[in-house]
This record gives sequence, C-alpha cells and structure tokens, in this order.
Amino acid sequence: MTARTAERPATDPLWRDRNFTVFWSAQTLSVVGDGFAALAIPLLVLQLTGSVALMGLLTAVAGVASVVTAIFAGVLVDRTDRRRLLIGADLVRAGLFAAIPLTWLWGPQLWLLYLVLPASAAVGMVFRVAYVAAVPGLVDVRRITEANGKLSASYAVAGIGGPLLAGLVVAGFGHSTAIAVNAASFAVAAAGRSFVRLRQDGPSRTAISLAGLRDELLEGARFLWRHPVLRGLTLLLSAFIFLTYGLDDVLIYHVRHNLRGTDRTVGLVLGVAAAGTLLGSLAVAPLRRRLGFGATWSGSLALAGVAVAVLGSARTVPVVAALAAGYLGAVAVGAICSLSLRQEVTPNRLLGRVTSVFWATHYALGPLGAAVVTWGAEAYGVPLVCALAGGGCVVVALVGLTTPVRHARPG
Repeated sequence: MTARTAERPATDPLWRDRNFTVFWSAQTLSVVGDGFAALAIPLLVLQLTGSVALMGLLTAVAGVASVVTAIFAGVLVDRTDRRRLLIGADLVRAGLFAAIPLTWLWGPQLWLLYLVLPASAAVGMVFRVAYVAAVPGLVDVRRITEANGKLSASYAVAGIGGPLLAGLVVAGFGHSTAIAVNAASFAVAAAGRSFVRLRQDGPSRTAISLAGLRDELLEGARFLWRHPVLRGLTLLLSAFIFLTYGLDDVLIYHVRHNLRGTDRTVGLVLGVAAAGTLLGSLAVAPLRRRLGFGATWSGSLALAGVAVAVLGSARTVPVVAALAAGYLGAVAVGAICSLSLRQEVTPNRLLGRVTSVFWATHYALGPLGAAVVTWGAEAYGVPLVCALAGGGCVVVALVGLTTPVRHARPG
C-alpha cells in the first residue's frame, strides 16, 4: 500500500489503533516465550558442561549468524511484504525451537543447540530488521518514539513474567519444556500478526542480480555513512556491543555459580532486571523531549556502564538484581532513542537496508566480545571483567559527547 491512509489524531491513545494493538499484543506474547528460552538454554549448557566459556561460545556462534544475515536482510525486507516476512520468520523459529524438546526425548543433544541457535538467530535478524521497518507503517512519524517506548515497555512486562514463569517451569518440568513454550509462543504470535495491516512503499518484485544486490546494499550503506549522527552511533555502538554482548551469560553464571543460586533464583533475578527495561521504556520519551537526543543517549550508556562495573563485585542476589535492572533500564533508554532517530530520518524505502547495515556493522564485534568476556569471567573472575566492561561503556558515552551525536535532532 503506497498511499498513506487516514491516521488517528496524535492525541488519541495508541491502544485505540487496532493495527498497533494487535501487533503489540503478538510481539508481547512472543517476548514471553523468549524469556523461557533465554533462561532455559544457558542453564541447560551450564548444567551439561559447567562452563560459562561454552555458554559464551554458543552466544558467539549465534551472533556470527546474526551478523552475516544482517548484511542481506535489509534488501529482503525492502523487496518483500514486511507483514508476510514477519509471519514467516515466526513460523520458522517455532519449528526450530520445537526440534529441541522433540530431539531431547532421546536424551541430551548438546550439538543440536549449536545448530538451532545460529539458525534461529539468522531468522531472528531478518525478523528484527522487518520489525523496525514495520513500525513506521503502524503509526505516524510524530509518534514513533512513543510507539517504540510502549512496545518496549510491554516487552519488559513480558520479560518480567517470562523468566519468573520459566524458572518455575524449568524447576518443575525441565529445560526442554521451557523451550517448547517458546516454540508455541512464536506460532501463536504468527497467527496474531496475520490480522495486522501495514502501510508500506510498494516492494520491488523484479529479479535481482549480484550487481543489483551490491548496489542496493551500497545505497543503504551510503545513506548511513553520510548521515553524521547515524555514522557516529554506528561506530560508538560497535564498541558498546563488544563490551556488553556476553553480559547476560556472565550474569547467569554469577548468580548460579558464584552466588550459589538455583534455577528459580536466576529466573527471579532476570525478572527483576526486566523491570528496569520497563522503567526505561516509560521514561525515554519525556527524557528525550526534555534533555534532547545526545544527552539522553550518552547519559544512558554511562549509567549502564556504572551499573555493570559495580555488578561484578556484588555479593548478594538482591543487589545483583537491582544493578541488573539499572543496567537494562539504561540500555532500554539508549536503544529506543537510537532506534527512533533512525526511523525518523531514514526514508521508508531504505529503512530495511539502513537498519541491516547499521546492525551488521555495530554487531560485528559482538560475537568476539561475547567469547572474550565469558572467557575472561571464567579465567579471571566476574568482578574484574565487569569492572573493565563497565568502565569501557562509560568511555564510549563520554566519546559520544564529542561527536555530532551530542547535537542530534530528527529530520
């Protein structure tokens, strides 16, 4: 649909928009399921191997698959129907995750995780690019930050309940059952998304050659590189992702191994931590209006770094949970700011390609970072690794204040 349909006035609450509400509900359900897999899979690896480094290796392998896929995902998103792409990605991931509990009926198959996780990460990257490109087709450009904040807030609510429920399911029924719940959530989310309608510039249906593929990729890369703020964000976030990509594994290892917590304890910590995402998601729009993009974005990265630096030395579960909540809240503010600005300044026809180039670039160092951080946590201890990673995040935030990011404005 190329023409913009009539939109609700900006004063109307977004929950009255049927398209947005259905999209919102489907994605929230999917995030609840993600909470089950995010808890069950690292705990499963830790149970079978006892090694945080192997947890990090699995994260790194999945990260490589995401980065490689991100290079081409934008062209696919800009050339196809985004709604159908979202539905297809959900169905494929449902099948991939369902294979784990089915195969586990014949006993633990650790090797399968190293196939399913990278494949689901690759499909997930296509979904994420399509999702970012779909949001401007749901709401007016003036409400993009508000929409992203509401979506992120609901994810946080689901993120609180997901790990808490997952901890109970893992303790009562095992890791495989928790992963099966994630598979089911993708299937139900796909069904919900079938009722969503998106505004989209007409996707190209023509065949594409290798030269054409290269030209389309370069068009997105040129736009990203020539925009001073997006260029600065890409470079700064590359360093930030390197430092933080493996922190989820380190957090689970710290609670489970160093603090002697149970699976339920890990679920509780992740659930409390997700409350930080909820607070950050609700706060981002007013913060950005009051402080501007640059101060909000850089300040959020600095606060995230401080939380990480202190977290590694925390010796009680409540303190770890509170610091993890502070970290995720700050990350949510920065991520929503960055995402919203990119959606505001990028033409819709380029949004998929710009998003994929942006993510392929700034996630490129993530797999290496996950391997280094988790190896360092096992070899030298969680406190040292967290102190170095957190300090690095603060440095990234301070560098951001010396770039055009400081003066960023939409348009």
